Amino acid sequence: MTAPTLPGLTPDPTPPTDTDPVVVPADVAPAPGTRAARLALPMSRKIVTEMAAEYGVCLHPVTLRRTDLHTGLTEVVDLPCGATREDKCEPCAKRARRLRQTQIREGWHRTDEPAPGPNPTTDAQRELILLRAHLEFARDEAQRAAQFDQLPDIDDAIGEVEEAIAAEGLRGAVAPPHDQDDDDHGRRKRSTRRRQDAPDLPRKKVEPRTVGKVYTAPDGTEHRPSMWLSLTLDTYGRVLPDGTPVDPGSYDYRRAAWDAVHFARLLDRFWQNLRRCAGWNVQYAGCVEPQRRLAPHAHFAIRGTIPRAVLRQVAAATYHQVWWPAADEPVYSLDRPPVWDADRAEWIDPDTREPLTAWADALDLIDSDPDAQPAHVVRFGTQVHAEGVTPGTVHANRTIGYITKYITKNAADCHKPDTDRQRDHLDRLWHELRVTPCNERCANWLLYGIQPKKAHGRLQAGRCKGKVHQRATLGIGGRRILVSRDWSGKTLADHRADARAWVRNLLGVTTGATDATAVEQDDPPAYAWELARPDDPDLPPLQHRLLKALSQRAQWKAALLAARDRAATTHPTADRPITA
Repeated sequence: MTAPTLPGLTPDPTPPTDTDPVVVPADVAPAPGTRAARLALPMSRKIVTEMAAEYGVCLHPVTLRRTDLHTGLTEVVDLPCGATREDKCEPCAKRARRLRQTQIREGWHRTDEPAPGPNPTTDAQRELILLRAHLEFARDEAQRAAQFDQLPDIDDAIGEVEEAIAAEGLRGAVAPPHDQDDDDHGRRKRSTRRRQDAPDLPRKKVEPRTVGKVYTAPDGTEHRPSMWLSLTLDTYGRVLPDGTPVDPGSYDYRRAAWDAVHFARLLDRFWQNLRRCAGWNVQYAGCVEPQRRLAPHAHFAIRGTIPRAVLRQVAAATYHQVWWPAADEPVYSLDRPPVWDADRAEWIDPDTREPLTAWADALDLIDSDPDAQPAHVVRFGTQVHAEGVTPGTVHANRTIGYITKYITKNAADCHKPDTDRQRDHLDRLWHELRVTPCNERCANWLLYGIQPKKAHGRLQAGRCKGKVHQRATLGIGGRRILVSRDWSGKTLADHRADARAWVRNLLGVTTGATDATAVEQDDPPAYAWELARPDDPDLPPLQHRLLKALSQRAQWKAALLAARDRAATTHPTADRPITA
């Protein structure tokens, strides 16, 4: 018990002991020479890395060794790694993001068709096609006459003609090969009849055009606006503002996992239905990303305008049926999965030693049952957001930034979990994705008593290497950036070449890669390329190469900015964002 203190008197302060912590005020600088003072100094290597990222220098370059075969001179060349994720290389990811923004910007509000029609066929190409038809006729006659000894020679001739057709400049295969195998006992046909619980979908003849409608204002001016669209999946239970379910026990994690795995096919079906309903070849460019509740949704830029009622009608009428064997409840657990019988080359039950159902047999059971139902049906939710966008406005640039906001991040990194509820929600979804089948060859089919297609003994249930099972993807296994074929009429390589050409034109450089001396196909190579090994004695340290690249990029940037200032004073319309 503490002794009471008399009024007006205060006890003497207790002298500090060696075990008491020393409290230093926050505004007091550490004494020079101490460990705290040394830790307060910034790291020089970290500054180099930060400045390299600021100037766009690749932090993890691919080092190649180039050897001149004529002189024997060897040179070490660093190439950008080309990563598209910030966790791997932030400068390369930002460069890829700017390139995608340029691609969306150039194809969004086009007023002309981006892709011209194919060139007319030549007489040589037509003669090769006719020769291929004669060989097909001869093969059919030999097969009808049971002259099977002639088939190998005819097949060899067909192969030579098809190689000549490809060399002549025709794309695509003339016909499928005759020795094509099908492990599913022939091609399986599914009924194309629409589901009774799906709304009707009107259909028009698709016109061969990709540009939108032109609107005329009362004053006579013409406008050709475009749109941006957001599509989401259905609900799986009530969620809180932080994206976590109100009741995790009733939240349908199984349906959420299956919808995420097959979301890409649902999007493909949506664009097919939209083109048939709108009556023209609708073009789009967008990105797939997770919502805060971790369900995937997509943002798209659409060239031209479509009534919002039509977009909602198409979204409500679009679905994708997964005709797989039933996988509602697992038959086996991860602790006790089926075992591989090397003698019979099949998976068997660990208790009864009976083989599991083969993949082809499981599909045959579905085909033979007239009342069979798909294993899963994916649909969109009721939230369909669409807005009109006028070209050349601030809204258009802001929308492009919103569409490409998360393309440099992994799906799981788009929304960082900050609370235990969010972390538990992520863990539950990931554990469900681990045991969800992703394709016909997925090892998770073993948990449901079915041998996957082309099964082998190296399969491990719950450890499929498919992309959808990874924690970083959240079930989004396909491409997250989706661009239609006739969007801008250019590939990413074409957009890169345009950016380089603009930089050379701005700097006044008249020579480029296209001005190099042409090399004939039969000429011997002038250089030999190989990957440099980290322990090569002539390979400088990474920090030396980063400093060299940083200096080079700083000089380039200074020269480019000076050239832009000169061009802005003489030609104000020559200014454009740097995407190179």
